[in-house]
Amino acid sequence: MPKATAVWLVENTTLTFKQIADFCELHELEIQAIADGDIAYNILGVSPVSNGQLSMEEIKRCEADEKAVLVATPLEKNVKERNAKAKKVLSPTQRAEKPNAVLWIIRNCPEVIDSQICKLIGTTKPTIASIREGTHSNMANLRPVNPMAVGLCSEKDLEKAMLISQQQAELKENKAKRKKGGKSKAAKAVADAPKKRGRPAKENVDEAPKKRGRPKKDA
Repeated sequence: MPKATAVWLVENTTLTFKQIADFCELHELEIQAIADGDIAYNILGVSPVSNGQLSMEEIKRCEADEKAVLVATPLEKNVKERNAKAKKVLSPTQRAEKPNAVLWIIRNCPEVIDSQICKLIGTTKPTIASIREGTHSNMANLRPVNPMAVGLCSEKDLEKAMLISQQQAELKENKAKRKKGGKSKAAKAVADAPKKRGRPAKENVDEAPKKRGRPKKDA
């Protein structure tokens, strides 16, 4: 995790807050808060050297020059570049950034549907749902991270996902309109149907009609 890496760098190096923040992709104030013990005090530091993200020589080089920028090892750097194309191998940093990337998409591209987020980031629908609902196990530490910046997807992939999501939303909307329109037409047809007309029923139907004729003569 970026914060775990930042904790280790704060505790074990003399790098500046800005150098650590740039490498871990955190805000400089977050690094200062970590150093002051205000946040991440319960997070165990993880060595970026052991993970293959940085070399000790690179750390020493930047410790000697405050303006120098930490450069990741070729493995960490190349993994990000390869993953943008192949999406097969993820570095530890990229795996840790998945929930943050999902949060970024939810906030900045709300039209992207969950199935497309799964394809873009390589996550699951339950994870996306937990982030949407704020019930994710690490929700308090999540922060929006652009997935394109960390190599989880390309700009072209994101645009394609947005287009597909928009098309599916339009299809769903049109289907709902057709369904609603069909019901309205059926109801209108019933309302407009002419009532059957017939002859009015005769009153006193049970009463037999009187026979007319000449009166009988008395014998």
